Amino acid sequence: MKRRILYLVLLVNLGCNTNHSSDWDFQSFYKPNENPIIKADSTLTFVCPVKNELVQWQKADVFNPAAIIKDNKVYLLLRCEDNPEAVLSGRTSRIGLAYSEDGIHFTKHPTPVLYPDSGNFLQYDYPGGCEDPRVVETQDGLYVMAYTSWNQDVARLTIAFSKDLLHWEKKGLAFVKAYDGQFLDYWSKSGSIITKMEGDRQIVAKIDGKYWMYWGESFINLAWSDNLIDWYPLLNEKGELKAIVEPRSKMFDSHLTECGPPAVITDEGIVLFYNGKNSETEDSDPDLPKGTYSVGKLVFDINDPEKVISRSDTYLLKPTLPHEISGQYKSGTTFAEGLVYYKSKWFLYYGTADSYVGVAFSK
Repeated sequence: MKRRILYLVLLVNLGCNTNHSSDWDFQSFYKPNENPIIKADSTLTFVCPVKNELVQWQKADVFNPAAIIKDNKVYLLLRCEDNPEAVLSGRTSRIGLAYSEDGIHFTKHPTPVLYPDSGNFLQYDYPGGCEDPRVVETQDGLYVMAYTSWNQDVARLTIAFSKDLLHWEKKGLAFVKAYDGQFLDYWSKSGSIITKMEGDRQIVAKIDGKYWMYWGESFINLAWSDNLIDWYPLLNEKGELKAIVEPRSKMFDSHLTECGPPAVITDEGIVLFYNGKNSETEDSDPDLPKGTYSVGKLVFDINDPEKVISRSDTYLLKPTLPHEISGQYKSGTTFAEGLVYYKSKWFLYYGTADSYVGVAFSK
């Protein structure tokens, strides 16, 4: 009983609204008939400041969206690739913006909002570009993006701020100051900052006076920050990155456990959706095609964000539609990066086969 009382007190202190608890099933999702909801568009152009020439920045593919609610609309921050003739990972990615009043039908902003330029981050952002954003909002309305800077050598998790979703200021590499630069050149991706609900508003949470972020691809680590710019990963007793979640043999996440949308505090605990990749060896889940990306669920202890309370034994969302098993990545992909509570239900936004954007609703 004492533990239950302490749990409820912590939820109140964190500003969590438990009124939606009956709506937070998070065990099953359904895909509306409108899928895919966003596709590439070769008519959109802008002048690339690196090449100094006109570029069809959305000509190839549009996928892996972040999601946020602003002015009672859903906004997606989209990974957009330019050159359909280039091989996988050989293109330049830029972050585009789209908005919707129903969460399904979107209007695109004509030019990218975050992209490689001639500034201080060119060495990290180019030629691969700015990839796979996750976006959160602070209490005072500042938007924080964690994205991947890809120079086609090392992927690095990077932070950017915005007040309006259109104009972004790159703040720097997430781990550049941590442990005397130990992880400056470490491969880092997929930053999921922990959020909470205040009414229908999803904002950044603090736990023990700090911000927290799950991140990682081959395994999941946890990092903390005082300012949402400089992040410090958790280390084990050997001074190495601490793996709090790892792949599991013969299961849907047998090869990778990659963080998905920003985690959210619920009555269950801290819920993190993640993208599990099935192995391409004999270690794979025999019930899924090898190499498939599907979505799983983790729940962490609100008192201890690195402690796993539960983990889905199988996927909650997998590739089933034709466009989810074709395109750039033909093994099949439902890669979740955006989760918002909108019009009394949860919308989960995901990339499909590195080519389109899809949406699913929590039942």
